[in-house]
Amino acid sequence: MTTESKAALYPRCLEPLSVGGIEIKNRIMVSGHTQLYGHDGLLSDRHLAYYRERAMGGAGLLILEQQGAHPSGRNYHAGCVAWDERAIPWYARLADAVHEFGATQFVQLFACGAQGSGTQYMDDWRPLWAASRIPSAVTEEMPVAMEQADIDELIEYFARSAANVQRGGLDGVEIHAAHSQLLGEFLSPAFNKRSDGYNGSVANRCRIVLEIGEAIRARVGSDFPLGLRLSCDEYLPGTGITAEQTEEQLEIFSSAALFDFFDISAGGYHTLHIAVAPMGTMPEGFLAESAKRAKEIVGDRARIFVVGRVLDLDKAENMLADGVTDMVAMTRAHVSDAHLVNKSLAGAGDTVNRCVGANVCLTRLIDNREVTCFQNPTMGREAYWGKGRLNTVKEADAKAFVVVGAGPAGLRFAATAARRGHQVKILEADAEPGGRLNLLKSLPSRSAWQQAIDNLTRACVAAGVDIVCGKTAVAEDVEGAHAVFATGAFWSRAGYSPYRPDRDTIPGWDQTFVLDIGTAVRRAVEDPNALGRRVLIIEECGDYLPLGLAEALAESGVEVEIVTPRPIAGADAQRTLDLPHIMPRLKKLGVQITTQHFIDAITDHTVGIYDVWGGEPVERINIDTVVVAISRVPNDTLFLSAQNGCRSHHRIGDVVAPRRLEAVIYEAERLAREL
Repeated sequence: MTTESKAALYPRCLEPLSVGGIEIKNRIMVSGHTQLYGHDGLLSDRHLAYYRERAMGGAGLLILEQQGAHPSGRNYHAGCVAWDERAIPWYARLADAVHEFGATQFVQLFACGAQGSGTQYMDDWRPLWAASRIPSAVTEEMPVAMEQADIDELIEYFARSAANVQRGGLDGVEIHAAHSQLLGEFLSPAFNKRSDGYNGSVANRCRIVLEIGEAIRARVGSDFPLGLRLSCDEYLPGTGITAEQTEEQLEIFSSAALFDFFDISAGGYHTLHIAVAPMGTMPEGFLAESAKRAKEIVGDRARIFVVGRVLDLDKAENMLADGVTDMVAMTRAHVSDAHLVNKSLAGAGDTVNRCVGANVCLTRLIDNREVTCFQNPTMGREAYWGKGRLNTVKEADAKAFVVVGAGPAGLRFAATAARRGHQVKILEADAEPGGRLNLLKSLPSRSAWQQAIDNLTRACVAAGVDIVCGKTAVAEDVEGAHAVFATGAFWSRAGYSPYRPDRDTIPGWDQTFVLDIGTAVRRAVEDPNALGRRVLIIEECGDYLPLGLAEALAESGVEVEIVTPRPIAGADAQRTLDLPHIMPRLKKLGVQITTQHFIDAITDHTVGIYDVWGGEPVERINIDTVVVAISRVPNDTLFLSAQNGCRSHHRIGDVVAPRRLEAVIYEAERLAREL
């Protein structure tokens, strides 16, 4: 496609943007987000490959994951620092990596405030610095309120950090003053309870940020881009930063003539579920109006960047054409597909691996582990799995694979193996591909799982994979074949639980009114009243599935109780940030949630439950259906009976062991690249 035809597709996206004396080649950015690839406080080769891949993919501006500007300021074990001169050579290598493709690289400087742990680093335990003695809503650790000497030291360290970025040959700095981090705490009346000149008015709360900006300017000069990331609304009515206060902040900051851009975000540690909105919750581009208002206030004094779940270039083009913003962040979209810009510019936007908001990336972050994407196993592995690193096979070495099962693992294996030059056929018993994703997509607010299925199947079709649905494979179908078994797993209703190692099953599990969660969801989708008027769900899996089933049933007037031995129902949904969205809905619908209780026995439509800490069981009577959501069992019958008749055989995915989606898709990708 010629330059002229690209410009015709997305003229505003492709328009260069001048920011603080430099020119960015287009209006699409990847905002600062955490990967946790660091070692010993410094960047790593994994970082370099990650950002290089997105520069190669066409993004105009990349902002490096948050870099600690002061020893008190890191909040992840693999967090990186900017104040140390050891960072400079790594910044230089990063500059070379992204500049090769004409991209611009800024660095985000931050200090965590109360949102960290003072004992994170074994050889450097210290109290957390914060605006006031207000603990984090997440870590709950009590910080120390900064004194003037601390503030002066922080300012010096920010300036030193910015100078290191400049010396490393990178292109600019963004000061993180959002999301309840340290500077965001100073800006927020919810966290700033000081009685000195850093509180009392919006202007006073802006003071520390202005002082940091002035100190940085004194080190880097006037031509080095400098900006602020701000939360336009903390969504804490009557307490936190409001839209009106942000407008006042913007006027103060832009009048200071220190900042070249303002990066508009939202939320904080109380409201991360809005800032990093999961599937089916916030509309695409939900901060567009906030950015538009910021642009009206700032005018020509600075540029406006905006985040807010923008998933494709069409949405970005519309936002730019409407004058909403100067730069559009597509961050999780680039996590899911590093090459979305170039694909879209080539007229192949329908091949983009579109983000579905599953927030697996967030669960990794919360677990303090290297971040990756369940749909894009090449994330974090770009050095050996990135674009151009898929080894094709010689025609003479190509194999004909029969894959049994068109779930996530089977589809991913098939597409990658076919791209390498193998011939691949998939046999799927169900009427459509998708495996367990089909169950998830049937629940309220979960329709985006269909997009994940489409991403997987589209890649197969493009690679020439033959997908045969409605075909239950038997031993004869794989006899003499190179077979890959991806037959998945099924939910068990027997109810073995590590909370009760003394028994293999729940007494009474085999009665007809006891269903596994998979069967229950399928029946409820067909008829919400099929499970009766009173349903008890035994939840131990931590999955969204029991919560979604409860919502679907309760919306139809069914009386639902969820019983779990854990301290919280849907533990995984808490880490994906789904819980703060669905729990209020369940509460409104009258769903009863009983935690730290487990099931004793099931008799005739009666269930005995007991407090896990002791006491006699109590009965729930007149239960129409008991739903067991505890564990899944590998569907390995065909593998065990047919493997010896295969020319070669492999198992991938849940048929090996039921696991998280990101694990089974990684396993499929790895095998496809190795065979």
